[in-house]
Amino acid sequence: MTVVASEAADSRPEVRVAGAALRGTREEGVAVFRGIPFAEPPVGPRRFAAPVPVRGWDGVRPAVSYGPPPPQGGHFGMDALAREAAGDDWLTVNVWSPEPGPGAGLPVMVWIQGGAYSIGMSGLPEYDGGRLARDGGIVVVTFNYRVGLEGFGQIEGAPANRGLLDQVAALEWVRDNIRAFGGDPDRVTVFGQSAGAGSVAALSAVPRAAGLFRRAVAQSVQGTFFSPELAADIAAACAAELGLRPTLTDLSAVDPARLSAAGDAVGAKMHQWADRWGPVAHRAIPFSPVVGDETLPVTPWQALADGAGRDIELLVGHTRDETRLLTALDGLLGQVTAEQAETALHVFGPGRDAARRYREAHPAADPDALYELVGSDWLFRMPSLHLAQAQTAGGGRAHVYELTWSAPGMGGALGACHGLDVPLVFGNLDRGQPAALIGESPFPEAQELSARMRAAWTAFAAHGDPGWPAYDTGQRLVRLFGTRPDLAAYPEEASRRIWQDHTFPALPLLGP
Repeated sequence: MTVVASEAADSRPEVRVAGAALRGTREEGVAVFRGIPFAEPPVGPRRFAAPVPVRGWDGVRPAVSYGPPPPQGGHFGMDALAREAAGDDWLTVNVWSPEPGPGAGLPVMVWIQGGAYSIGMSGLPEYDGGRLARDGGIVVVTFNYRVGLEGFGQIEGAPANRGLLDQVAALEWVRDNIRAFGGDPDRVTVFGQSAGAGSVAALSAVPRAAGLFRRAVAQSVQGTFFSPELAADIAAACAAELGLRPTLTDLSAVDPARLSAAGDAVGAKMHQWADRWGPVAHRAIPFSPVVGDETLPVTPWQALADGAGRDIELLVGHTRDETRLLTALDGLLGQVTAEQAETALHVFGPGRDAARRYREAHPAADPDALYELVGSDWLFRMPSLHLAQAQTAGGGRAHVYELTWSAPGMGGALGACHGLDVPLVFGNLDRGQPAALIGESPFPEAQELSARMRAAWTAFAAHGDPGWPAYDTGQRLVRLFGTRPDLAAYPEEASRRIWQDHTFPALPLLGP
């Protein structure tokens, strides 16, 4: 394939990829191309199917606007944003490059956004890759993938894990086309946060993704992976909201917005199925990758422990106060009762004696602290740490970090909470919803921390070394990102010991 880049007479950058031409924009010294299709629209006869590579087009296609997002759940108003950007081209990529052209050979970072596998769109302002690309001298790629029932619902007659297949298709597009934008297809790093980090982890276990990326950054790995039985039972409940069965025949003609609303309806009352669905019902997580098919044969932890990531360099970590934001969204911040804390310890803790072990490890902890500790450990912190440990056990290398900076936004009540790393890594401290966590003061402190994190992430993408030693099971050294740089033994040692024998299996269906 021949790839070329040029500057039009009006300084709008142009590239040609796979027989098709694109014209982007130039913003603060960076060439930007938005809304590039990487697969055919997954609608009509392609609804709930694996993605199909996009066909070319005649002439020069403007690449100046984000593509329409896939159908969304209603959290944080994402459903309304999706309706405002109507269209079927759900599967598009966006590229930022400081030096477009096939000879530049720059490292490439491909972002996978989070959103509990229910929401997520690449066009949000917090994911603008301009500053990261410009300051780091790298090519940044973001993209849309199907979420909710469209992407992760277990639908009879359709392939599972369609959202993961979208991610693989986007990475295949990067492999085949990124040289035209100045990127090196042999130096691709995938990075993501929350469900995006869970996706990064999952891709390490997806056989079809082998060789598509050299490095991986997983920020707050969401540790939920479903068995086929659990996924099918949840999908059946979603379809029942519409009086239908969870089959390709029944659901393929349903308006996508109605399908998203059905997923939201089940998510809002998942506690009714707690005896059948287990911990995810207590945390209202109706969608996750499904383990056990040809796309995702085993969990990421098993795959890495078996050596699947031996040739992939891994950077993984979490925030100190992961679930404090979720507690606040649930209206429980500072309001957790002793009974609620006890329930959380039994539901989320590993093993029958988890409640006792948490209380012995934290004798001064009140109900709020215990609730946050076990929730953070179950959903994000221990999945992240265990990913590093599995990578090391499988003969690979991992670097571990923890974000400990207490952000002053929203009165400082949320500490180093889930999602705080996103604006810091992208350098977008004053735009998008996560910017509310940063606040206005002390803004210079946030800028300095953001610069350190961006430098570490881009150095890792370029050379595989973020600036601190690899994690090992002896010293367990971790980079702490706080008000000053620090390197210390893993700070959540009590949690590590409580969870040390846990294997993070695919979550089963508990009831008949």
